[in-house]
Amino acid sequence: MKKVLIAMFTIASLTAMAQEGPDRGPRDGKEQLTPEQMATLQTKKMTLALDLSSAQQKQIQEFHLENAKLRKEKMEVAKGDRKDLSAEERYARQNERLDHMIAQKEEMKKILNEEQFSKWEKEMSHRKNKGRKGHKGKREHRGKR
Repeated sequence: MKKVLIAMFTIASLTAMAQEGPDRGPRDGKEQLTPEQMATLQTKKMTLALDLSSAQQKQIQEFHLENAKLRKEKMEVAKGDRKDLSAEERYARQNERLDHMIAQKEEMKKILNEEQFSKWEKEMSHRKNKGRKGHKGKREHRGKR
């Protein structure tokens, strides 16, 4: 009898967890920040990290605002476009994204001094590799056998 009850409880809980909930989007129903709010927060974080002057802060604010608006626009387009992309479409999107990243880096070079730019690049590299730490250890372990 106990086993039957446990089995029924397990099946009921798995069924309840498997039920599809409402599609709330990327942030579980949380209100999205406006591009202006995102730009302000990013600028303040950079000011703290890189000790920016007030002139640099204004330039960085404009830079972040432009990027936040572009990112929001791209997200809106991506929401409506949830089809499988062809290889050429994926290539074009990736190429466009990389061109944008190169342009951003050049813009940062113009705004920041050498020391600040070096710190910024180091932080960007750290963010990029942040999620890859677990995989790196596994690859190294395999190679030592």
